[in-house]
Amino acid sequence: MTRHHVLRLLAGAAAASLLPPLAQAQASDYPSKPISLIVSFAAGGNADLRGRQLGPLVGAALGKTLIIENKPGASGNIGHDFVAKAAADGYTLGLGGMGPLSVNAHLFPKMTFDPSRDFTPIMLIERAPLVLVTRVDKPFKTLKDVVQAAKARPGALTVANAGTGGAHHLSGEMLQSVAGIDLLPVPYKGGGPAAGALLAGEVDMLFEQTYAALPSIQAGKTRALAVTSDKRLPSLPDVPTMAELGYPDVTIYNWVGLIGPRGLPAPIVKKLNEVFNAALANPELREKITGPGNLIGGGTPEQFAALIASDSKRWAALIKAKGIKME
Repeated sequence: MTRHHVLRLLAGAAAASLLPPLAQAQASDYPSKPISLIVSFAAGGNADLRGRQLGPLVGAALGKTLIIENKPGASGNIGHDFVAKAAADGYTLGLGGMGPLSVNAHLFPKMTFDPSRDFTPIMLIERAPLVLVTRVDKPFKTLKDVVQAAKARPGALTVANAGTGGAHHLSGEMLQSVAGIDLLPVPYKGGGPAAGALLAGEVDMLFEQTYAALPSIQAGKTRALAVTSDKRLPSLPDVPTMAELGYPDVTIYNWVGLIGPRGLPAPIVKKLNEVFNAALANPELREKITGPGNLIGGGTPEQFAALIASDSKRWAALIKAKGIKME
């Protein structure tokens, strides 16, 4: 994705400076009724949990209820399509994910929305690094052991993932690309089944979300070989980063942020950005995010738009180079 696409992402918010006086007045009275926050994934997942944790804090600050609505399906595309087609009045927002905003357009043969055109980025909420794990009874003590074994037996080692195009899958593909190795990807219908397959000994390794991997690591059932964060994690201080081990390109985060439909008025964007940033400063919420290994987001709409665009460019190049297609 080029600089032009970044500008397209921001065009809707920027255009709000040209709103007529009536629209500006309506924005100043915002909100006057409850707000729907669309979560494009099933209840109980990380995005859903974060939305429900943010809801009371944001609702109290705005003086109106934040209603969480789950609209899962099609790798997040269904919920994002709903947000894209909603009225740009601030009463339908979404938790925007890495997949629907930066990956899916390069995988799906047909999309019902344009990630670079149909949304207003408001702010990044959190980043979630991954950790490469293997069962403790596997012979891999370090990432170097994995690379050496993979080079000795190309295509023999298996790496589970939670489905084509997800952060689990793309992390494995990126490692193969930069390390010059050939692993056999084994897709499952979600992170839970993939983790279960690892514990059952069906696969050799898995790039897992850190918050989901910690329980089995702490129980001594799995071994953490490396994390994809740019710095070591407080929750896994003895586990090196991929960059430390010579693979900086495998610095990868799954992320979630706040989005609205295209053309959301700038005063509303500003207000929402301020309120959600304030919510992220809440000590209890910060602990809920960072305790399991995730990183606090925050920042400006422009910074979030730049992240969406840069990740889109990055994953488009990898998907094309590896010939990855939806199954």
